[in-house]
Amino acid sequence: MAASSRMAIAAWVATLASSAALLPLILGTGWLFTTALLLAVQTGAGMAARRLGFGGPAVVLCQLAVTLPALTAVTVPDHAVLGIFPGPEALERLGTLFATGGGDIGHYTAPAPLTEGIRLILLTGVLLIGLLVDLLAVTLRSAAAAGLPLLALYSVASGVARDGGDIGHFLVAAAGFLVLLLTESRDRVSRWGRFFGTRGTGTGETGRPPRPGAGRRIGAMTLGAAVALPLLLPAPGPGLLDPARPAGGTGGREDFGSVNPVVALQDQLNRPRNRTVLRYETTSGRNADMYLRLVALDAFDGDRWTSSVEPDPEVPPAPWPVEGLAPGVRAEPVSTRITTEPGYSQSSLPVPVPPTRVDAEGYWAHDPQSATLVSARRGQTSANMTYGVEHWDLSPTSEQLSAAPPTADEELWRRYTALPDNLPDVVREAAATVTADAANDYERALALQNWFTRDGGFRYNTRVDSGTGSEAIAAFLEAREGFCVHFAFTMAAMSRSLDIPSRVAVGFTPGTRGADGSHSVGLHNAHAWPELYFEGVGWTRFEPTPGQGSAPEYTRPERETGADRSDADREAPDRAEPGEDPTRTEGSGSKPRDPGCSSSPAPPCRGAGPVRRGAVQGRTKGGRRRGR
Repeated sequence: MAASSRMAIAAWVATLASSAALLPLILGTGWLFTTALLLAVQTGAGMAARRLGFGGPAVVLCQLAVTLPALTAVTVPDHAVLGIFPGPEALERLGTLFATGGGDIGHYTAPAPLTEGIRLILLTGVLLIGLLVDLLAVTLRSAAAAGLPLLALYSVASGVARDGGDIGHFLVAAAGFLVLLLTESRDRVSRWGRFFGTRGTGTGETGRPPRPGAGRRIGAMTLGAAVALPLLLPAPGPGLLDPARPAGGTGGREDFGSVNPVVALQDQLNRPRNRTVLRYETTSGRNADMYLRLVALDAFDGDRWTSSVEPDPEVPPAPWPVEGLAPGVRAEPVSTRITTEPGYSQSSLPVPVPPTRVDAEGYWAHDPQSATLVSARRGQTSANMTYGVEHWDLSPTSEQLSAAPPTADEELWRRYTALPDNLPDVVREAAATVTADAANDYERALALQNWFTRDGGFRYNTRVDSGTGSEAIAAFLEAREGFCVHFAFTMAAMSRSLDIPSRVAVGFTPGTRGADGSHSVGLHNAHAWPELYFEGVGWTRFEPTPGQGSAPEYTRPERETGADRSDADREAPDRAEPGEDPTRTEGSGSKPRDPGCSSSPAPPCRGAGPVRRGAVQGRTKGGRRRGR
């Protein structure tokens, strides 16, 4: 085999090895096999062109002439001429996919779903890197210089990946580059010192024959040093670009797993197929209120909503307190067992609220704001899990909410009523107008909910832009068209303008009941809703999105809530005490119980340390903080 062909194959290996660093960023591995095939086609075209005697620029043109039709056939065959050649329609479609892919990259967090746009950007990017590596290493005979595009590819992947990438992917990429260097070393490594003396013969200045083994030893020593030296150096603290944790206390965590919580909602709601993500069995007889919360977003800077609370690696022992809940609120204990699908890969566990215990296999940290568990080990997700949740079924009355006193905790009040300076006046003006006749915070919240769902002329539409910033809220109030994201974030902002503490929860609506009594939750159940804080009741759900979810009983007319409560009580199975198996039904049930919480907001809890199996009984197993 000719030397140029060996170098071309080595360049193919090096490029493919570096592109493997992108694997943690994308769900699935099929794209890598497609990349390997297209790179092989591109490399083969270059080898054939060199065998025919073409020079450098001609080789590149030949590779492009072969690669572009191959890429077209793989990505947009239905728009191509004869399914291969890129005509005007195919080029237009490719441009559209590039644009949507760029938007997807900005919307999703790693690991992102392999959308058509992201797939096209991946394939094109790796092919261009491969073309440049082939040009430098084979045509220009500079394997060392070819390391620069390989380094760029690896750096992009490791920079986006959580925790800065994986040592295994670094070793694979480094090994690929080493193959490239060793292939070239047959006629170069023995002459490294010639530049400091007179030009020698082909065997070097000393007259000794080349020693390719020296290149292998040098490469191995370099690779070993690259792996060992970082382990001997002190690790830097978290920085502004560290995706695992914020640099300051206000940065927070803005994602709820592999997807941005806001953009993911629109993506999931617009999926043509309502794919099931989880199933659950519960002892609750009021399943219309079984909302599953993933994350609660409280910090609003005018551009986006994020969570300002870091997950706590020390999970508090069960039972977890319910923030702000006082004696006197009707509360029944409920047990729920949740099973997630293998494809549902998130870093947080969806739980019914408010939970008092979560029993899950693995290493988890506690998110005190969302009252759920967040993965404390890299690579651990919610996929294919079964876990139990003990929680309360709370039934505050409209009288209790109306009589709620002002928030006693000044810090909580300031934090959850904060608004950005650039919030348009129309938001405050609309809130004041809608609630002009309300006598208390509960009536103001109810007036806002009714305005969105009934009186304000709003329409539900999942196809509008999913912005949540100040300008997007103002635009939504003018257009009066949007989906749950717009309704939830706008009601939260308007509530804050009325000095009502509020935040936005993201998760799932209750799903569909099956013949066996279990419930299935699909992508179309993805939802966002506002939670408002009432002293003595705690965080209270409202439903401003028209036609979606279910309005809580305490927001319905008295005659409706009375009928619903009677029906629910008649259909309810016997209640399980916290700690019992959720499938257990024997016994005579239980009376509504008092959670025994203080009327003041509960302070952050500290347990016995990071735990395994849900952290609910103080069993310590180790773990670490995971954040933004």
